[in-house]
Amino acid sequence: MPDDKTPEIIFGGDALPLLAGPCVIESRDHTLKMAESIRDIAAKLEIPFIFKSSFDKANRTSIQSYRGPGMEEGLKILEDVKNKLGVKIITDIHTPEQAQAVAEVVDVLQIPAFLCRQTDLLVAAAKTGKPVNVKRGQFLSPQKMKHVVQKLEDAGTELIFLTERGSTFGHEGLVTDLRAIPIMQETGHPVIFDATHSAQIPGSGNERTGGLREYIPIMVRAAVAAGCDGLFIEVHDDPENALSDAATQWPLYQLEELLTEAISFRKTFRELYA
Repeated sequence: MPDDKTPEIIFGGDALPLLAGPCVIESRDHTLKMAESIRDIAAKLEIPFIFKSSFDKANRTSIQSYRGPGMEEGLKILEDVKNKLGVKIITDIHTPEQAQAVAEVVDVLQIPAFLCRQTDLLVAAAKTGKPVNVKRGQFLSPQKMKHVVQKLEDAGTELIFLTERGSTFGHEGLVTDLRAIPIMQETGHPVIFDATHSAQIPGSGNERTGGLREYIPIMVRAAVAAGCDGLFIEVHDDPENALSDAATQWPLYQLEELLTEAISFRKTFRELYA
């Protein structure tokens, strides 16, 4: 994913690329602050970094929940982040009509989990020529993601990576079956592990999604051991007061420690199974 400002990010090599940022754009100043802080941590650890934040969170528990600034204002903020800080950007799209406009600003288009089977959305994303990250739906087996990949490839792109984010278990909880990582890697495309959404308990927080943040480090270690090609971590400087996914965003002040441990685990397992 090269441009004139930042080097190409390669998945599947020695590095462990990071997709990270607040769940939703809360303000321009907050977004710039978070992007700069995470960028600096990633640079210190020599981790390739793509900044993630959403301009609209369409899948909310309550109609009263904060969704974001919307596409027009959100893209202006993300463009500021990209130009001022020299980082790559990934964000969600929800309709085919959004694909081209968003692709003019960001480096990677993301397809939300609940929309991963929407053919028109996948085709529109593929036709932009930008890399496409598809989150596996909580309702879909990892084996079935080959059909998602086939749609994207048939629409003309090989710039694909997939994200594992847990499966619905019963009516509320999510469980992460780490076999999903090597199964989805059989498509020939990189697989990212979403550590924060995998810790969610949807619908358990009254009108907000609940979660178990304390288990995120364990899941990161397990996913790295399972051979994931990168990490997706939603990060916030004040998680308890975050406007979206407060229960599972990872505290900014603990990010360096978590990533350092992940890098150490990756090095160990790559040496063991080289």
